[in-house]
Formats: sequence, C-alpha cells, structure tokens
Amino acid sequence: MHSPSRTRPALRTLVTTALVPVVVGALAAATLTGPAAASESAGTAEAKPTVVLVHGAFADASSWSGVVSRLQRDGYTVVAAANPLRGLADDAAYVRSVLDTVTGPVVLVGHSYGGSVISQAAAGDPDVKALVYIAAFIPDVGESASELAGKFPGSTLAETLSTSSYPLPGGGTGTELTIKQDKFRKQFAADVPAPTAAIMAATQRPVSTFALEEKATKAAWKDIRSYALIAGKDYNIPPKAQQWMAERADARTVTVKGASHAVSVSEPAAVTDLIRRATRDVR
Repeated sequence: MHSPSRTRPALRTLVTTALVPVVVGALAAATLTGPAAASESAGTAEAKPTVVLVHGAFADASSWSGVVSRLQRDGYTVVAAANPLRGLADDAAYVRSVLDTVTGPVVLVGHSYGGSVISQAAAGDPDVKALVYIAAFIPDVGESASELAGKFPGSTLAETLSTSSYPLPGGGTGTELTIKQDKFRKQFAADVPAPTAAIMAATQRPVSTFALEEKATKAAWKDIRSYALIAGKDYNIPPKAQQWMAERADARTVTVKGASHAVSVSEPAAVTDLIRRATRDVR
C-alpha cells in the first residue's frame, strides 16, 4: 500500500496605462515567488475541489475543527455536514442533499461510521472525485458497520456503551447508543487532552443501533479513487479491520501508529495532509 490559488486582485488594480509591463513584472515577482507562485499559477488553471467532511458516531461536526482551520488557510472551501446518525440509507440521502448544494468537484471525507455514509452517498455522483476514509468503515454491498467492527478482534466499544430509547417519526421507538462519559476518553479519545475529551464526551451525538446494523446497498469506492488513514490505537474499529478494508478498496493508505479513534481531533495535521494529497491528485 502507499504510505494545495488565485491571482491577487491587488495586482489587477495596479495595472493601469501608467504602469509599463516591466513594473507589472516586478510587482508580480515580488508578490509571487518560489513554490507559492507555482501553486497560484496552478490554481488559476483549475479550481480547488470543495472538501465535504462527514463525522461518525459519538461525535459531531466540531470534531473536524482542526482540519477545517488548516484547509481554510490553504484556500479550500469546506463543508462539515451534520450526519443525522439515524440510519445508513437516510443518512446517506441527507449527505447527498448536501453534495447537491456544492458546485464543482468534491473530495468527500468520512470518519468512522461516516465512512459507511460517504460510500453510499457518493455512488453515481460524477462530482465526487475522491473518497477519504479516516479511521472509518469502508463497507461493501451487503455489509454493516457492526459486522465490520467485529470482523477482527480488538474493539472494546460494546462494554462502554449505554442504550436509551427515542421516538420514531412514524410511531414506536428506536434504540440509540452513547459511550459512558467516564469511559469516553479511554475508549474513544485516549490521545486527546483530558479537558477536550471531557467536552467531547458531554457533547457526543448518539447513534441509532439501526444505523450501525443497516447493510450497505452501494459501494462508491469501487468507482472512485480512495484514500484511508489507519488509526493504530483505535479501540472502536480495530486497526486490522481498517487495514483490511483499505486494502480491499485499493486505497492509498497512511497509518498514524499512536492515534486513537478520535484522530481528527488528536492528529488534525496528519488528517489534513491526506486530504491535501487527495485534492492534489484529483486536480
């Protein structure tokens, strides 16, 4: 496996009939030099893709904050979608509706159960140019997140969970899962500072058992270039399962050996680097 632009408006305003070409050239040279100039020039030829981020279970869109800030500094448009976490087909339909609001090419990124969602949502969408899986499920048709989590030993998630009921829109009740707050850091975010992990535990989004058990009906990674980051100290999705899924998807893969499942929080630079690689490749 395999271990970012635009011409500055200020320059345009300086170009008047009183400015001879040599002055314009000097200004450009003073402003755009070295690798930055090459990047700016490349950006004028083709726009950067929009990066759409999809969080997984027991998290929310703020889990991407460190990644978002880095990508925005690079000039990318970023959308961090609010994954409903209610059911795979419904969650994928929601993410597809988010994709429909984006103009131009997209790099679609999923963490954890968000990997299942992006695999379903991107199928048949010609604007999605790359899929990036961050400590994520990469299911084939007929597979569920729960099934894949148990394919290899190493997950200790089940013993940390609390269950509760919630009302279903059509009547009746569903069951949802959260990680017990006193066990959250060790299970989900062992390499995240304790105060941050405590906030994550308090603000975690519950996931329905149906979402984790619903089988995939599409597998976009079969047709779209894929990338995967393996979290080496993940106690939710065993690293061996992550590696196996990445290999099956022929994903360009990197491993962050000491990373917990919350790698987008603990190692945002590594996550951003892989997303940058995907955006460069599709451009």
